[in-house]
Amino acid sequence: MSLPESNKPSKMLVDYSGTWDIVSNVNSEAYMVALGIDFATRKIASMLKPQKVIKQDGDCFIIRTFTTFRNYESSFKIGEEVKEVTKGLDNRTVQSVVNWKNDKLVCVQKGEKKNRGWTHWIQGDELHLELTCEDQVCKQIYKRTL
Repeated sequence: MSLPESNKPSKMLVDYSGTWDIVSNVNSEAYMVALGIDFATRKIASMLKPQKVIKQDGDCFIIRTFTTFRNYESSFKIGEEVKEVTKGLDNRTVQSVVNWKNDKLVCVQKGEKKNRGWTHWIQGDELHLELTCEDQVCKQIYKRTL
């Protein structure tokens, strides 16, 4: 008998550690509207160039996002649900759990907003991030700098 995909033991497939600078940001306005972020904050956010610094130790992650407006830190262990306040975005409390899906990190966030979460994966020297809320998907690409 084989375990369902979500119950299989996790394993580190890729090393996400590094410093990443944004090079592409598609559909961020509609994504922020779906989150209920106010007009002024959306306008400021649309001009920002986030940098992500990821530290990975096996299945434990710390992801720091730096901008000139706000900084945000998220730490998690694969497969463990955590209570998270999305201070860098819409300041809501969500229950988040991140799992491996092949070589992708997939986060499901349960809370007030439906179909919320994100997916990270590495392709070449690029870090891809898809942020989902309700029916909107924001697609970001970062390039490794360190």
